[in-house]
Amino acid sequence: FLFGFDTAVISGTTDALRSHFTLDSNQLGLTVASALLGTIVGALGAGKPAERYGRRAVLTAVAMVYVVASLGSGLAWSWPALVTARFLGGLGVGAASVVAPLYIAEISPAEARGRLVATSQFNIVTGILIAYLSNYLIARLVGGPQTDAWRLMLGIQAIPSALFLLLVRRIPES
Repeated sequence: FLFGFDTAVISGTTDALRSHFTLDSNQLGLTVASALLGTIVGALGAGKPAERYGRRAVLTAVAMVYVVASLGSGLAWSWPALVTARFLGGLGVGAASVVAPLYIAEISPAEARGRLVATSQFNIVTGILIAYLSNYLIARLVGGPQTDAWRLMLGIQAIPSALFLLLVRRIPES
């Protein structure tokens, strides 16, 4: 879910970010792409820690990264702070994209394995949908690009991130 939410939530903030941080097109592009760059690094780097420390430990670390990145994005005091927080969130997304399917496949009974991994993919798409819906509702309730609604749009991800952190601590080791 958080993979999809984090990837899509930025779409509702671009006009406000351009205005708030006085960004040119290249800077705005880097802001949007920073999470995807982090995703690449996170996906490439998650395998060894998952093998060494276990899937559950890595998923717990990912959940912590999600919380910090969400709060950092919503509270960003400067453009570099925002880009850094988005990159950090991308690291979590990338790591989760590798470790979560591994974990699901390892703990699932053989007859449910395919369905449960497919459910994980469904949750990514659901996260995208909820991000768009969340952005729409926040824009309607708080205001458009000339307000600080972008902070709430980016920061609201801390809620499902904290829920993930609480729940992942209860899962068994694979």
